[in-house]
Amino acid sequence: MAANKVIVLAMTAILVLIGLMCVFTVKETELALMLRFGKVVSQDLKEHPGVHFKPGLHFKVPFYHTVRKFDKRIQTLDAQPEHFLTSEKKNLIVDSFIKWRIIDVVTYYTAVGGSSLRAKQRLGEMIADGLRSQFGKRTIKEVVSGDRSEIMDIITEEANRNAKQFGIKIVDVRIKRIELPREVSSSVYQRMEAEREREAKKLRSQGEAEAVRIRAEADRKRIEVISEAERESEEIRGKGDAEAADIYALAYNQNPEFYALYRSLNAYKTTFNNRNDILLIQPDSDFFNYFNNLNGNNPTLSMPIPKSGQIAPEVERETVSEPTPSEEEDSSPVDKNG
Repeated sequence: MAANKVIVLAMTAILVLIGLMCVFTVKETELALMLRFGKVVSQDLKEHPGVHFKPGLHFKVPFYHTVRKFDKRIQTLDAQPEHFLTSEKKNLIVDSFIKWRIIDVVTYYTAVGGSSLRAKQRLGEMIADGLRSQFGKRTIKEVVSGDRSEIMDIITEEANRNAKQFGIKIVDVRIKRIELPREVSSSVYQRMEAEREREAKKLRSQGEAEAVRIRAEADRKRIEVISEAERESEEIRGKGDAEAADIYALAYNQNPEFYALYRSLNAYKTTFNNRNDILLIQPDSDFFNYFNNLNGNNPTLSMPIPKSGQIAPEVERETVSEPTPSEEEDSSPVDKNG
């Protein structure tokens, strides 16, 4: 009895194992192929060309059939940076990546043996050829800024035509980075720096010229304003002097004696304001009329009567240095006031 139970359990385990080996599942994100001794078994090809098994549970003959599964989601190939020449014979280092997915699993399996590594290698070669062809037709400026999106569209379209033979669809091709080799970068940066310096000098010279023009214009306006102000001041000063002369003349005509006294006192005050001055004048000069008339009599009017519009003349004064002893013997008598 015990032996029979062991046999039954063993047979049950074998049947369960065989049952598990007879079924397989396909996920929504997978593509599956059934192979018979390495060859593809066509199943449901008319309804689902290139995709022979729907997602779900399926059966197979153990040891007779094998199943290969592939990822049908979009995959990314990060290509290695490569050197490409432009139409100017400038060497560029281009780093790109590719988005791709499997659309025909049978073609994919027969073309690259179902090897993802081999498929990526073929895609990398196709993209490199496309980049080399497009870069060779354009300059650095066009590659970097002008025609970059156009280049990507052209390469994607050409790569899709070539990738159909591998059962692959190219979703997108993008350039991550474009660099110059180190031996070229330094010279390019120096040239760019020289261009920027030349542009800066040009702008500075233009600014200096504009500043000189503005300063010259400001100086011209300043001179015009000052000249106009001086002209107006001279006119006002002339009018004031004329009015003052009229007032002086009117005052003199009203009381000539007082006016003569007032003018003489002003002349004395102006003349005797410094002790170090020496006045050379005759003692009986009209300048000392008011000093000589100590009795209070009216002196003879020595000051000329100004006419209307004229200012009464002032007494002229001359300041000289002290004469030498020889000069004092020959000179006429003088009156020293200090």
